[in-house]
Amino acid sequence: MNDPIVSVEFEVFGKVQGVNLPKYCKDLCEERGVSGWVKNTKKGTVQGKFQGQKSRVEQMIMWLSNTGSPGSTIERCDLSNWQNLARPDYQGFQIRF
Repeated sequence: MNDPIVSVEFEVFGKVQGVNLPKYCKDLCEERGVSGWVKNTKKGTVQGKFQGQKSRVEQMIMWLSNTGSPGSTIERCDLSNWQNLARPDYQGFQIRF
């Protein structure tokens, strides 16, 4: 079965800062082979972009939407700009500041 390469942007709302959400997100993405970036925003949310095999990106979206890092409280995870890619634009996953 062919698992397409996709890209999606996300923004997570709730108690998501001060609970190491970007670090947990980075660690899980590296384990799953998902590339992209994540950052805390000035308005108290966490934003980023996932790129990789659709099934793995969907796993990360489920984690961000329902679980998050220990101590976090996820209200919602908004997704935007879904795209199919020939290959990821990013190599690896980074935390942006």
